[in-house]
Amino acid sequence: MPLLVMKFGGTSVADLARIRNAAEKVKREVERGYDVIVIVSAMSGKTNELVGWVEQTSPLFDAREYDAVVSSGENVTAGLMALTLQEMDVPARSWQGWQVPIRTTSAHSAARFLEIPRENLDAKFAEGFKVAVVAGFQGVSPEGRITTLGRGGSDTTAVAFAAAFAAERCDIYTDVDGVYTTDPRIASKARKLEKIAYEEMLELASLGAKVLQTRSVELAMRYKVKLRVLSSFEDTDETSGTLVCDEEDIMESKVVSGVAYSRDEAKMTLVTVEDRPGVAAAIFGPLAEAGVNVDMIVQNISEKDYGSHPGSVTDMTFSCPINQVARARKALEDAKAAGSIVYDELVVDTEVAKVSVVGIGMRSHAGVASTMFKALAADGVNIKVIATSEIKISVLIDRKYMELAVQALHDAFALETAN
Repeated sequence: MPLLVMKFGGTSVADLARIRNAAEKVKREVERGYDVIVIVSAMSGKTNELVGWVEQTSPLFDAREYDAVVSSGENVTAGLMALTLQEMDVPARSWQGWQVPIRTTSAHSAARFLEIPRENLDAKFAEGFKVAVVAGFQGVSPEGRITTLGRGGSDTTAVAFAAAFAAERCDIYTDVDGVYTTDPRIASKARKLEKIAYEEMLELASLGAKVLQTRSVELAMRYKVKLRVLSSFEDTDETSGTLVCDEEDIMESKVVSGVAYSRDEAKMTLVTVEDRPGVAAAIFGPLAEAGVNVDMIVQNISEKDYGSHPGSVTDMTFSCPINQVARARKALEDAKAAGSIVYDELVVDTEVAKVSVVGIGMRSHAGVASTMFKALAADGVNIKVIATSEIKISVLIDRKYMELAVQALHDAFALETAN
């Protein structure tokens, strides 16, 4: 019997009416001849409520008890989904992470998969059950404790099950009807993509697109799981949504597939750092230990002496999420106090945004950077930092120009058309 994995996010199961709507979609797939593994999130807002209760009860909480509490939201949804399917005469059973069992590492609230044995679920399918409803976002540690996977973990759970059970496809139901060339709220001409390559989706997810969680795309790419993103609130068929797949499954694609943005960025510059071997490690080592997610890095080298610094010096600029600025500042100031790095000044700009163009076509086409920079210049947008990879170009700009930049780039690469 072919098998399908279907994942429903928090907005898709926000109340009993929406759970029933999701269950009807599951029933249709069963009627088409599939066995189905359904992965569910907690009802919309429930995880935040549970986290709030933990923090009010114990500000310095035990991570094991935190996981025990916050994982309960998915358990409720799984039970309600199974009950709803049973009322529709669909043989269904709910499963919590420890019952499968979903074996993970012991890193509470940030666990990673170790193994998903098939035996228990396969046995139930063999008995005649058509649907296994599995609580997403959770697993069980080697010590037998409940673990959670971090925010967005239900997407990752769905892909992991699709890989473990060799599913025909993994359908991610959410509140949007697919992956767009950019945010339709910013660019009215944004177009829904029929297909997008794993690498492109991974870049878009990591650059700020909220459609899929980054770890889920990484896992799908590693195990060649076909992902389909589609809406819970529309009638769907085999052609609905956006298929995330291997590059070879896409006949032809545009040079640039999409424009992503992140408005919550900060730019930090260490002024007049001594230019010597190991200085980058001395800077970014403490930042990594402090849990700062450094993104774009630019080093400007000068042979001129500055102040008390004999010999060559450099300015080191990097970007990070704006909510990590205080942590980054402390890490750098502590490193300076310890004598591991020397710099004159730390300059912080919290009024920047990151805008990126992404496309596998960049590998074989020249001129993408030129087109991008000309489009931004034509609209008076100044670039502060540039970073590139094989299939993306990212720039830091003043945040007030972010929407203008997204619209300009969407137009410059004619993303409103498929060809």
